[in-house]
Amino acid sequence: MLKKIACVALLASATLAAPAHAKKGDFLVRARAILIAPDDSSSGIRPTLPNERVGIKNSIVPELDFAYMITKRVGVELVLTTTKRKVSGQTGTTGAIGTLASIKLLPPTLTAQYHFIPDGKVRPYVGAGFNYNIFYDETPSQGLVNAVGNTSVKLGNKVGKALQAGVDIDLTKDVFLNLDIKYIDFSTTARLSTAAIGVQSVRVKVNPFIIGVGLGTRF
Repeated sequence: MLKKIACVALLASATLAAPAHAKKGDFLVRARAILIAPDDSSSGIRPTLPNERVGIKNSIVPELDFAYMITKRVGVELVLTTTKRKVSGQTGTTGAIGTLASIKLLPPTLTAQYHFIPDGKVRPYVGAGFNYNIFYDETPSQGLVNAVGNTSVKLGNKVGKALQAGVDIDLTKDVFLNLDIKYIDFSTTARLSTAAIGVQSVRVKVNPFIIGVGLGTRF
């Protein structure tokens, strides 16, 4: 009797400890909090302010991603989020103004992933792919309007290249902790139509690092 009880206990323990790893055909869903930290640089604001520079501030937002496992080692991941960002002057006149505009960005990102230890409880992976950066609701700041009059702001939508590394760590048989970092390589051009100084443009290399932590499960 004691042997039977011990066997049942061991079986139950093994079942509870079963990893939350994915198999071919599984879907993984992860919810993360992400820090978006641009490694940005810009051209001058041309033609009027060629020596001015602008930058994009960091932000923290929620993110949801879905991954489909083609094999137990290879998957594809789609990331969905939206973020509100502030564009600020960094030098001279625009630096004195501070925030120049607020923008919203929808950057769906698709990566192909390779999972090194698909059957382990700690499963590192790497990925590479593309994203498409959709800017909307661009709004000039009151400080910019006060300085140069009525202004419209428009940023061009752009395709970017994405690199990724991360790890899934089992917490239970159904839930895992996820740590993830991405680097997105993309640039855009911002155009400002102002009452005082006419049409201006500035080329911005955004190149954000995206650092996320969250929880995931599989279906």
